[in-house]
Amino acid sequence: MSVAAPLILREGDRSRLEALTRSRSVQAGLAQRARIVLLAADGLPNAEIARRTSTSRPTVVGWRGRYETGGIAALEDLPRSGRPPEVDEIAVVVATLADEGRPPEHLGVTHWSARLLAAELKIGFATVARIWRTWNLQPWRVETFTFSTDPELDAKIRDIVGLYLDPPENAVVVCIDEKSQIQALDRTAPILPIRPGLPEKATHDYVRHGTTTLFAALEVATGRVEQLCLPRHRHQEFLRFLKQVAKAYPRVKLHVVCDNYATNLLKCRQEIGSAAMIFQAPIGFAPTPPVASPG
Repeated sequence: MSVAAPLILREGDRSRLEALTRSRSVQAGLAQRARIVLLAADGLPNAEIARRTSTSRPTVVGWRGRYETGGIAALEDLPRSGRPPEVDEIAVVVATLADEGRPPEHLGVTHWSARLLAAELKIGFATVARIWRTWNLQPWRVETFTFSTDPELDAKIRDIVGLYLDPPENAVVVCIDEKSQIQALDRTAPILPIRPGLPEKATHDYVRHGTTTLFAALEVATGRVEQLCLPRHRHQEFLRFLKQVAKAYPRVKLHVVCDNYATNLLKCRQEIGSAAMIFQAPIGFAPTPPVASPG
């Protein structure tokens, strides 16, 4: 009985075939075909290869021929014809995007769901979901955006980005933000601690003790934070915090990046110069555009 000659592997294919046989993520059939090709390259008879891989001799001969013709890529499954699709994918996509993606008013909803559209089109919802995945349609997701009306938008963006990409030598860059109206809440009764057999307990209602405003300045290079809590949210409080920041960095060039603070920035600009003179810390004041954040 004649024995087939050893299969000659293409350059670099042995390591790739061995990786396929060890991989846990590839299909079992592909790993089996890779093993058949490796055993054939080692010179084993086709019958022995069939015994070791639990296949038939014609199967081994077939995959040997496929590899010789097309290499590793030929070991993949060929496209199967199968039953032709009964649903027109384009029609489902068009129905999804019609009227700017809004369902008819009589449905009383703002966005399509797979089940709702399937009911309208008289098809299965799994079919709709599959088509959405194929065409990367996500009707349930909404992303927000805004357009800036700030005439100084370009100049501000250049200033802010420049401070991050090319900070001035021997200077400090801090980013300032504020969190206003932080509610000081307290439970109407003391919290009962956890006990054997009982979880921690707290009343569902609470008492308001007013609000506070947190100001914070992050030093970009080191992560150092200056913070201050004040009861009100005016330009006077903001200026007081700026003075604290300037005092924390004496005799250095200080660049302040802040967001669009909800107070009278014009008054702050007028008084920043005096704060800088008091603490001998020149301040460069750079508010971010309305669509940006100093973080």
